[in-house]
Amino acid sequence: MRRPVRKAIFPVGGLGTRFLPATKAMPKEMLPVVDKPLIQYAVEEAKAAGIEEFIFVTGRGKAAIENHFDREYELEAVLQSRGKHKELEDLSSLLLEAGSVTYTRQQEPLGLGHAVWCARNLIGDEPFAVLLADDLVKSDQPCLKQMVEHYEDVGGHLVAVMDVPREHTNRYGILDVVEEKGPLARARTLIEKPDPAEAPSTLSIIGRYILDPSVFKELDKKQRGAGGEIQLTDALAKTLDDVTFHGLRFEGTRFDCGSKAGFLEATIAFALEREDLGVRMRDILNKYV
Repeated sequence: MRRPVRKAIFPVGGLGTRFLPATKAMPKEMLPVVDKPLIQYAVEEAKAAGIEEFIFVTGRGKAAIENHFDREYELEAVLQSRGKHKELEDLSSLLLEAGSVTYTRQQEPLGLGHAVWCARNLIGDEPFAVLLADDLVKSDQPCLKQMVEHYEDVGGHLVAVMDVPREHTNRYGILDVVEEKGPLARARTLIEKPDPAEAPSTLSIIGRYILDPSVFKELDKKQRGAGGEIQLTDALAKTLDDVTFHGLRFEGTRFDCGSKAGFLEATIAFALEREDLGVRMRDILNKYV
């Protein structure tokens, strides 16, 4: 029987430069889609997948994330005195079990691989998940939960994947696929941001991973890749002689909330499905489109 996926890493140390000046004093992961910050969507997805330990790899100026998942006694007292029971329930749902949350610092923004490496001692020798809050997935069954169910069958490294236009392959990690079976694609290797003319496929990794801890042996070497950063995909590729690698074509829609257009699209999509906002949102869209 495979070891369960109990721990998840949330790399939240990035600078968020594409959203300046909004992110000058606020972490990009705290940008709200409707009324819930991106990082909360990611944590809720992890909880739904059975994650028990939540590891945040932070940086300077990220205290708002820690505060968001902590108690706020003064605010709770005010809401209680005003009879705001629904709001109190919403705040209570944010809390994670005592002792299940850990924060560690990434002193320099040296890439996703480096951020994951910073959590190595907290992971130990067991499989783990990585969730990037920038990638927001809207689905009936949470994306990571879909992955956990398939991981029980295949083990090794498992990533969420989707097809992208060939001209965009130089923005993603791309799989070199050996065979496909249902929603699973087995890959011989993966290439970080290949030129469209050289990309082995258009099947790209999005920000959801379940990884074998053997990847830390490669990350320990701190080898720089594309953009001069320590790339997680490069380290994964070097483990594939010993570890199987699959991509899962997940069910749902992924929004690239690391871009302004993707963030706005996500806000519209989530607002349209809200009972309290859907009708009004359609009226607004009809007004401007």
